[in-house]
Amino acid sequence: MSRAGLPEPLSRLIDALSKLPGIGEKSATRLAFHILRARPEYAEDLRVAISDTKLKVKLCPVCSSFTAEDVCNICSSHDRDSSTICVVEEPLDMLAIERSREYRGTYHVIHGVLSPIDGVGPDDLKIDDLLGRMKKQAVREVIMATNPSVEGEATALYIAKLIKPLGIEVTRIAYGVPVGGDIEYIDELTLGKAIKNRKSM
Repeated sequence: MSRAGLPEPLSRLIDALSKLPGIGEKSATRLAFHILRARPEYAEDLRVAISDTKLKVKLCPVCSSFTAEDVCNICSSHDRDSSTICVVEEPLDMLAIERSREYRGTYHVIHGVLSPIDGVGPDDLKIDDLLGRMKKQAVREVIMATNPSVEGEATALYIAKLIKPLGIEVTRIAYGVPVGGDIEYIDELTLGKAIKNRKSM
């Protein structure tokens, strides 16, 4: 969209930035002018960072989180308890739990939740990868840390039913997390309590 009084390249930059989540046209305009006024090296660094992210970041073959290595740093760490897997909806949820500093196990990112209304079924999530993982490594406990929404609860129950016949303990994070909230936005103290006080399903 061309804007009166603005050069076409700057207008295109505003359009591109306004497509980012949580960024409206006013914020996009401020960001575009910031980039325009910054030193040329800043714009180049930003371009390279975006390009490298798109080209080099991929899914970890073990946990399905993002990594630029063959395996992510959590899955490859000898300091983590590989017998415990915390199942989360998105990589941002994993980062939020890490900030709580209460958990030293590993993760599995399923990339969404079951939502028949939106056409999201089990085959659209990384659930089969999780089950395959349990055949390759000794797993003692799986913590279901999906969001406490209707879809998150349904997804947790579905996965728990698949895991329980394997003789693996399945727990659910405690309800220190408010119902309807997103794990990504919960404070560290509340998340830490929720992880620490998890319960069996």
